[in-house]
Amino acid sequence: MRHGFLLIDKPIGPTSHDIVATIRKRLGERSVGHLGTLDPEASGLMIVAVGKKALKVIELFGNLSKEYRASVRLGAVSTTYDSAGSIEEQTPLPGRTPPDLTTLNQCIKDRFIGHINQVPPAHSAIHIDGTRAYDLARQGKIVEMKARTVEIERCEVLSNEYPALELSVRCGSGTYIRSLAHDLGRVLRCGGYLSGLRRTRVGEWRIEDAVTTETVSWTDVRPLKDILANHPRAILTDEEYREVGFGRPIQQSATGEVIAWHDGLPVAILVPADANGQKSLRPRKVF
Repeated sequence: MRHGFLLIDKPIGPTSHDIVATIRKRLGERSVGHLGTLDPEASGLMIVAVGKKALKVIELFGNLSKEYRASVRLGAVSTTYDSAGSIEEQTPLPGRTPPDLTTLNQCIKDRFIGHINQVPPAHSAIHIDGTRAYDLARQGKIVEMKARTVEIERCEVLSNEYPALELSVRCGSGTYIRSLAHDLGRVLRCGGYLSGLRRTRVGEWRIEDAVTTETVSWTDVRPLKDILANHPRAILTDEEYREVGFGRPIQQSATGEVIAWHDGLPVAILVPADANGQKSLRPRKVF
């Protein structure tokens, strides 16, 4: 088998768990996970790890930036901040006209670019005292979500035909586009919710290179040696390779975490350590 990553074009409807289950069945491999969820109502790029070695390196890709094409419906609000919730139309304020492009661009520039405070939706997968927030919300319980700092690198208006608004968003990990749509509508004083979402990029991986679950095969799995090619590395001798395999440190040094390579393949994650007063690298994970 080949250990590595799959680029999957997720359709609207299935959960991220459904996508993982489908790939397990199609490839006949139990060790399958993903680098980040997509809501059932969203489509687009999911990065799926296949094989035990690939699962061990998921943590190295936890802070990748992402790009989305977002459809926002202005003039209404949703309990879930998207089309899956209960929709309530907003009564226009007397004398107010729909926001024009200049107003939108200025609002986005002033309030939604850079590091901002964002409150995640109550209907989200965030854990609260060990329980998913959406499970608490579905039970009718009041869910108090704490604001957290997220980064929005770019938010560009693609089209503005009120009440339909199309955005292109590039953001850091942990950003909720649903919250962005809701907050934008609140600041514009007309209400808003996310009516459609498609993820087009994760890090340097693009949706154009993704495959569907219906056609996926082992040949689509990108091997670990390609996935980890740009990470800092340490080249091991045969003796060092044996030492690392036993979990022992080796007499090499680095300023941070590195990938250990032997015979042209990645074999472990090494971290700096001190051994007998000398700088060394110790294995944190062995593939």
